[in-house]
Amino acid sequence: MAEKLLIRALQGGKSTKIVTLNGKKMTKMPSVLGNLPGLKTLRLQNNLIPYVCPEISALTQLTALNLGNNLLEEVPEEMKYLTSLKTLHLFGNRIHRFASGACDGLQNLILLNLNNNQLTWIPQEVSRLRSLTYLSVNHNQLASIPRELCFLKNLSELQLNYNQLICIPEEIKFLKKLQKLLLVRNNIESLPEGLCDLLNLKILDIAGNVIQIFPPGFQNLKLREFYCEGNPLFLKKPVHAVKQEDIWSLQEITSRFIMNQLAEKNHFLTRAIEWYPQVRSMISQGRKCAICGRSFLTIWLECVEFFPPSKNWKISRNLQLVPLRILICSYKCFDQRGPNLFGIAQV
Repeated sequence: MAEKLLIRALQGGKSTKIVTLNGKKMTKMPSVLGNLPGLKTLRLQNNLIPYVCPEISALTQLTALNLGNNLLEEVPEEMKYLTSLKTLHLFGNRIHRFASGACDGLQNLILLNLNNNQLTWIPQEVSRLRSLTYLSVNHNQLASIPRELCFLKNLSELQLNYNQLICIPEEIKFLKKLQKLLLVRNNIESLPEGLCDLLNLKILDIAGNVIQIFPPGFQNLKLREFYCEGNPLFLKKPVHAVKQEDIWSLQEITSRFIMNQLAEKNHFLTRAIEWYPQVRSMISQGRKCAICGRSFLTIWLECVEFFPPSKNWKISRNLQLVPLRILICSYKCFDQRGPNLFGIAQV
């Protein structure tokens, strides 16, 4: 059947625009495809192809290529010759690397689907995909993403679900056109402040991470949909407190400076403080903020504030059953041992 389809395509010559050879159990890409220079769409998903043939480099008019569910182990170098390519599907392979130069000629690529592969990293060269609008790398093994990815100024949708990400680079603020960001089931502990600069962001899904606190300005995002279940923040609720003082004393200011400098191993202060037993006694009573980790002495000041999400945000159905408050860092301090703190407590 595959042979008949190829013969028919070859008979069409330059007029052949579409070739579909899905699920034909092919173990290699037909080299005769190089004889179809006018080809626009090539579908080869659900086969057993381990690598692409060199002849594919002749398909300079190709705009859509689907090699999903094959046996590829890398994003092929031959891709750089497909200068007209706009959509590239490589999902469901065994890809664990990008071949050198694979991104070089893909200046017109709009969509790249790398779901269900074995990638542990994305090369810096991804920044050469200047027209990229949709990038999906779900179900891989990414531990980080390069800052260069954040310079794809046309990127509108970024999907990084089910990876091993710990953090998102601060440079994400440069993705000014980003409208949809999916980060489900990673190991992200906090979101960068730059996220709050994404004024066009409409959909944010951070479900299943370990986020406890959000950056300043998060409540000002113009989201339409926000999904956040499975984060430890939402197993807790605010406990209101009364501030003891609104103004720090000179003793508090000095103590904080000394304690934080000692924590940073300031050798001069470490030696000097040996001559002042009263100071040593005073700072021995110091405490550490449960959120930012910095030291303070006696004044209870909030490190966080709680904000209700915007009424325009669509949130997870199970979170609509309880009053939801977003924990926003305000760079002050509190200690989780005090009973009258504006902090967090288990439900």
